[in-house]
Amino acid sequence: MEAFNSRAGQTVPQGSGYLAYVPAALPPSDITYDPELIRMLSDADLALGRLAGIADVLPNPDLFVAMYVRKEAVLSSQIEGIQCTLDEVLEAEIDDGAIQTKAIGEVVNYVHAMNHGIARLPELPLSLRLIREIHKMLMSGVRGEHKDPGEFRKTQNWIGHAGSTLMTAAFVPPPVPEMNEALSHLELFLHNRSGMPLAMQCAVVHLQFETIHPFLDGNGRVGRLLIALMFHERGALTKPLLYLSNYLKANRIEYYDRLMDVRKNGNWEGWIKFFLKGIASVSHEAAETAKRIVQFRDTAQAAAFKLGKNEFALIDILFQHPLIDARTAERLLGVTFATANTALRNLHQAELISETTGKARNRIYRFDAYLKLFEEESAAMPKIYQTAPADNYLHGAEDGEEAPRM
Repeated sequence: MEAFNSRAGQTVPQGSGYLAYVPAALPPSDITYDPELIRMLSDADLALGRLAGIADVLPNPDLFVAMYVRKEAVLSSQIEGIQCTLDEVLEAEIDDGAIQTKAIGEVVNYVHAMNHGIARLPELPLSLRLIREIHKMLMSGVRGEHKDPGEFRKTQNWIGHAGSTLMTAAFVPPPVPEMNEALSHLELFLHNRSGMPLAMQCAVVHLQFETIHPFLDGNGRVGRLLIALMFHERGALTKPLLYLSNYLKANRIEYYDRLMDVRKNGNWEGWIKFFLKGIASVSHEAAETAKRIVQFRDTAQAAAFKLGKNEFALIDILFQHPLIDARTAERLLGVTFATANTALRNLHQAELISETTGKARNRIYRFDAYLKLFEEESAAMPKIYQTAPADNYLHGAEDGEEAPRM
C-alpha cells in the first residue's frame, strides 16, 4: 500500500515493514457546506420525508418491509460476489431444505441479521454490542463461519488481489489496538445526535466502518446494514425502508473510488455528496414503488374477491410470501390442504399467480406482478458508472470483501 496522509487519516509504518491505515477520530474536521452539498442535503431530506409519509399510509407496511429486507439482502450480497436470486431466497423460506448452497445461506442469514437488528433496537441502541450480534447472525453456518463470527478481529487483515500479502495489499486497515480505539470513537459518534445532519452522519459512519474493517469477513454487508438501522433508530423512517445497496451496486466503481478518495485525500465532501444522491434516488424509487403496491393491492383484492373468501385472504398472504406452496397456504389460511390447493389453483386460473415447477404435485406458485414491481425499481436506478467485470475487482485476501482495482 502506498503512503498517504489526509485529514481523514494516515498510513503508519508497522514493525514488519508494511503500512497500515489509521483513521482520524470522528467527526470529520472542517466539512465545507458549499451550495451543492446544501442542495443535495435538502433533496435527500425531502425524499426521505416523502418516503416516510407514504410508509405511514400503507395498508400493511410490514409486508412492504419484509420484501425490502429480502431484496436488500440479495443486492448487498451480490456486491460481495455472492450470487443468489430473490426467488432462491423466497424458495428457501418455503422449505429449509431448499438452502442447497452457501450463497443462499449467506443471503438468508442477511435477512435474519437485519430482522434481528430491527427487533433489538427498541431495547438496545445501535452500538458495538449490537453490531457484533448482527455479525454473528450474518456469518453463522456459512462462508466465513470460522472467522470469529460476532467478534472483532484480533489479527491484521488486508484487501488486495488474491494471493497478495500485507506488503503488496492495496489497503491495510488499522492494526488491532488502533482498530479498537477507532471503534470506540465510532460508537461515540453513533450516539451523537446533535453534531451533524442525520443523512451526512450515516455517510460518515458507513465509510468509517468500512475503513476500520473490524471483522475478518462480512464488513461490507454489516456496513450497509448500519445505514438502514441508523435511519430507523433515529425515527427518520418509522419502518426501515431505505436500503442503498441497489444504488451502490449500480455505481460500484464510483462507490469504491469515493471510499479511497476520502482515505487518500480527505475528500469527505465528495463522498457525502455521492451518498446523499443515493439517498434521494433510492427514497424516490421506494416511494414510487409503495404507491404502485397500494394500487396493485386494490386491483388484486378486487379480482380475488370475486373468486371466494379463501382466494381473497390468500392475496394478503402472497404479499408476505410471494413464492408459496399448498402446504404453506394451508398453514397460513388455517384450512385443509385440499381447500388451500383449490384456492391456489383458482388464483392461477385467474392469472393472479403463476406456477413455477411445471409439476402435477408439490407445485410452487409465484406472485409475479408483485415481484415485478421490485424488479422495475432496480431497473430504474440511475447508473453513474457501469459495474465492472468481476476480474477488475480485488479480493480481500483475509476477509473476502471486494474492492476495486486501486
